[in-house]
Amino acid sequence: MNFKMNNMKAIEVKNTIPKQGLMTGSQAVVQSIIAEGVDLMFGYPGGAIMPVYDALYDVEQELTHVLARHEQGAVHAAQGYARATGKVGVCIATSGPGATNLITGIADAQIDSTPLVCITGQVASHLLGTDAFQETDVVGISMPVTKWNFQVTRAEEIPLAIAKAFYIARSGKPGPVLVDITKDAQFEEVDFNYVPFTGMRSYRPKPKLDLDSVKAAAKLINSAKRPFILFGQGIILSKAEQEFKAFIEKTGIPAAWTILGLSALESDHYLNVGMLGMHGNYAPNKLTNECDVLIAIGMRFDDRITGDLGRYAKQAKVVHLEIDPSEVSKNVHADVAVIADAKEALFELSKIVEENNHSEWLNKFRTLEKEEYVEVIENELYPSAEKMTMGEVINEINIQSDHNNIVVTDVGQHQMMSCRYFKFKQTKSMITSGGLGTMGFCLPAAIGAKMGQPNKQVVAVVGDGGFQMTLQELGTMFQYGVDVKIVVLNNEFLGMVRQWQEMFFEKRYASTTMVNPNFQTIVSGYGITTKKVENRDELADAIKEMLNHKGAYFLEAIVGKENNVFPMVPTGASVSEIRLK
Repeated sequence: MNFKMNNMKAIEVKNTIPKQGLMTGSQAVVQSIIAEGVDLMFGYPGGAIMPVYDALYDVEQELTHVLARHEQGAVHAAQGYARATGKVGVCIATSGPGATNLITGIADAQIDSTPLVCITGQVASHLLGTDAFQETDVVGISMPVTKWNFQVTRAEEIPLAIAKAFYIARSGKPGPVLVDITKDAQFEEVDFNYVPFTGMRSYRPKPKLDLDSVKAAAKLINSAKRPFILFGQGIILSKAEQEFKAFIEKTGIPAAWTILGLSALESDHYLNVGMLGMHGNYAPNKLTNECDVLIAIGMRFDDRITGDLGRYAKQAKVVHLEIDPSEVSKNVHADVAVIADAKEALFELSKIVEENNHSEWLNKFRTLEKEEYVEVIENELYPSAEKMTMGEVINEINIQSDHNNIVVTDVGQHQMMSCRYFKFKQTKSMITSGGLGTMGFCLPAAIGAKMGQPNKQVVAVVGDGGFQMTLQELGTMFQYGVDVKIVVLNNEFLGMVRQWQEMFFEKRYASTTMVNPNFQTIVSGYGITTKKVENRDELADAIKEMLNHKGAYFLEAIVGKENNVFPMVPTGASVSEIRLK
């Protein structure tokens, strides 16, 4: 259902077939977007994009534009929308600072493979290169962080450029694209006829599956005594959740996830052994260096997963299923590479792998899980300390929910705690900034996620630092009546940086102490219901009130100032050297 959120009401609107014939370039932009099935986009107007905004005025019943309070908010909202729905997110901005304000979100989308189409206005073509007012070379600036970009200088180029942008953004390994349109091209007339883009010779988004490589992978997997699966967001992007589940259940192989792979497999599945990486679970990190076959699916072996590459899984044969050949053997050598879409590869692989039960190997994970529970988890979820912990706040939300929420986080300690302790039943339920680690991501991304999935409960978990980076987007929530439940875990520190300062810089807390404003006063000014909780005996009732509240809600939980996230793999250490305290 397409909708507009205004004054807390959802208004159904109908999509229509795009118009054809003679029109201005700006109208062609809008009609091209409609032709791609888009009914919701995010942006911020300005001089160089004003003709497109004028064209949007005439299609309000077909295409809803959401006015963000900052261009960074618009692009993060588009990301949240894309991650929650699986569709292409769309954002729009003017030239100069408007365009450059999109770059952080575009870079975030590039490294996290989020499909975006970003449209920017540009000064008139005859002014290009003259340092005109609000002119920046956004094509040059964005080139390293986009999957494709293009500058339009003539109206006749618009339909093909937009069609190509959507095709490239959503196909193969998704990513952001940018189309920069000069102001004169927006005013020119074009005989508009939109034709969806279907491909080009130089771009093969989905590699052809090599069945010989599948057979080679199956041979290694079938002979393994201690196989171990690492899965990432590739499972979600290829819609391979069911194929993946069938594969692990047939083979009986324990599977651990990257933070972007979280929710691809139910949290309580008996073969789900937890989170990989620097603040991941104890067992999957330790046993990476004890497995004999390591099967990586839709993940890229980044440094937060591997720790010291010189001591990473050297005893294991590595099978890598990955759609992007540039990711294979980039960091970890693959003995067998299956270059393919994960859904196709898993479907074929499941046909020829043998049924198995690695119960003895799985029990090793269970033993280490118990050790982690005693040393870390029990103290985090059921603490004896006076101050609340981040983990117990998250655990209480778990207790009171059906685990079908969409959880959106910012970046820092609360992010790691959320990934570790939230439980999920449905895919696309965790939205976070993974590769770039963008503070300020959470609030606008949660807005986009909720507008993309209006029937889902969206819970935004953010630290007091990240919240203040984009808190102006409370204005967007207020204007459009977006029902997001915001939980600020306030420890009056930039917590993750402070943890490193404590552990590796002799507690020299340089520029990490936060002197915060009265969040309750600020949030209430936007008409949002608020509550502040300082004592754990108030926590359960406050969370119940928040989850049952109709409309946006802001809950500030005061947590311990110097609580740390464990386990932890120190920088430069082997994953085997993961610390419980």
